[in-house]
Amino acid sequence: MQEAIWHRHKGTLCVFLAALLYSIGGLCIKVIPWNGMSINSGRNLISLVVIGVYLLLTGHRPRFNRWIFLGALAICGTNTFFTLANKLTTAANTIVLQFTAPIFVIVLSLIFWRRRPGRMDLIACAVVVLGVLCFFVDSLEAGGMVGNVLALVSGLSYAGVFLLNDLPDSDPISSVFWGDVMSAVIGLPFLLQEREFTPTALTSLVILGAFQVGLAYILLTIGLRTTPAVTASLVSGIEPVLNPILVAVFYQETVGPLALVGAAIVVGTVVIYNVCKARGPAEKPGGMRHETPV
Repeated sequence: MQEAIWHRHKGTLCVFLAALLYSIGGLCIKVIPWNGMSINSGRNLISLVVIGVYLLLTGHRPRFNRWIFLGALAICGTNTFFTLANKLTTAANTIVLQFTAPIFVIVLSLIFWRRRPGRMDLIACAVVVLGVLCFFVDSLEAGGMVGNVLALVSGLSYAGVFLLNDLPDSDPISSVFWGDVMSAVIGLPFLLQEREFTPTALTSLVILGAFQVGLAYILLTIGLRTTPAVTASLVSGIEPVLNPILVAVFYQETVGPLALVGAAIVVGTVVIYNVCKARGPAEKPGGMRHETPV
């Protein structure tokens, strides 16, 4: 019993640590004076080294089939649209719109797997979204429409990442590997045109590739083995809080008092949600407790 509980908590902890690493993305992308496609290609080339070492150490050979390819598209979409959005709008706009992912997880689970979300899932999603909106109410702008649309599409792709384990004959780490390959290749022509290789740019790129993409995705795939998709997407609520805070501190994008209220709402809701889930019956990884056919 205690071992089962530990496995559930271990998965949640891995997802939480992945979200912490993801949160440094906005700042690092902002300080690199390159095209968004160049940044995305460079960081994924570095990530492939990290993922490759992990696969070698675990003896896991990358697989490929149509479902793994579908997962790779979700990884590639999340990587690419998030990077482009950060260059075309504020970090706050990007992350708040990407954090529609929990809602997309519920919608996609309902459409493709006929899983009705539990009442707690719906309430938690609503409160978290409210908290995120409070956090960014002073930052959301009418401008940067293209960046905002790309960030929203990134949220849809990000939802697909949390559902990797639900795909038939899936292999999440293989999807990550091929998704990184796709991300690196499509941006390579842009990367080859860059000429400004400053120490800050190169250091930030290494941090992005090794930690914000490579190690973060490894932790996420480990966490998703024992963490339901909705739970995982809600635990990642720490990312939209920390991401703009880091950008505000080091890149002078301001955070107002209402943002702090939103931060408290997000963190508090995620903590309460997971405490309640831990006390309840175990859920199927990648799914929801209620699986009543629609």
